[in-house]
Amino acid sequence: MRYDLDDLRLFLHIVREGSITAGARHMHLSLPSASARVRSLEHHAGVALLIRGRRGVRPTPAGATLARHARDVLARTARLESAVASYTRSPTAPLTLLVGGSAMHRLVPRALISFLRAHPDTDVAVSESRTPRTVRMLADGEADLGVVLDDETRDGRLRTEPLGDDSLVVIGQPGGILAGRTALTYGEVAEHPLVGLNADSSLRRWIEAHLGPQAPVVRHRTTVANLGVLVALAAAGVGLAVVPRRAVDPHQPLDICELEDPWARRHQLLAWGVRDSAASTATAALAEHLRNAASSGPVFRSADAGVDTDAGADLDADLDADPDGQRLFPDG
Repeated sequence: MRYDLDDLRLFLHIVREGSITAGARHMHLSLPSASARVRSLEHHAGVALLIRGRRGVRPTPAGATLARHARDVLARTARLESAVASYTRSPTAPLTLLVGGSAMHRLVPRALISFLRAHPDTDVAVSESRTPRTVRMLADGEADLGVVLDDETRDGRLRTEPLGDDSLVVIGQPGGILAGRTALTYGEVAEHPLVGLNADSSLRRWIEAHLGPQAPVVRHRTTVANLGVLVALAAAGVGLAVVPRRAVDPHQPLDICELEDPWARRHQLLAWGVRDSAASTATAALAEHLRNAASSGPVFRSADAGVDTDAGADLDADLDADPDGQRLFPDG
């Protein structure tokens, strides 16, 4: 019997999540397509691989055996591809960095400015990517480094390390609705008009996934594609916004409140691709610049105190201006 590698990846996701629907989502497949792939696996194996119940699925003894060997097959395939790629990859090929939308807004620009200035002979290809896709590409040897969220990283093959806090906060116009408040729940936030990111953005989808089917109905006055624009709209009093704390422009007056919901507390990890052993000093250097950028947190204004805190102002000045005093990353 010939096994399709994507079918094996799908089966592992289903077993890990206990749900065909969740497994299909990981592989960006429709539920009917994922179900058909599982039925095809069972047909060719000649035995049931999953026990289906009202609360999800679990592997049969045969399914557990398949999952165990599938993990080994995929790991060996990734190592094979990485070994062959090491002969074809040019020493000057760009490093591949995959990050979520939150990291793309301030963390990555900071790290790139310092890294590219220090390493003029090394290029970096940066792409925005949700954590499940980033993890898969790193495990398959298709990327060098990734910035991922801790609660969505379950691949034991990857080397990861803590990178920084990426918790969500509520922001609004200074002296507005949030004045005098230090924290509130998302349910309280949803009682007011909001501005948000587009429905297909990684942050919007992450929030909605954690709110679940009981999510409160919210009124979005508008949705945009860029975190900088979102922060500017909230600062102007158009509506409240839920954003990563690191996305807040440290020079922009805002009222900021903690979001009390447990899911709002998230952390970023730096994840290494399986090809990092052949990648080199350049990958390690880029990782170090990401660590340095993450260690300099943004300045933010407390809604009740009205004062700036944290010591990231110097790095933000480097981010916003080049040596001639011109702004490299204009607001928004």
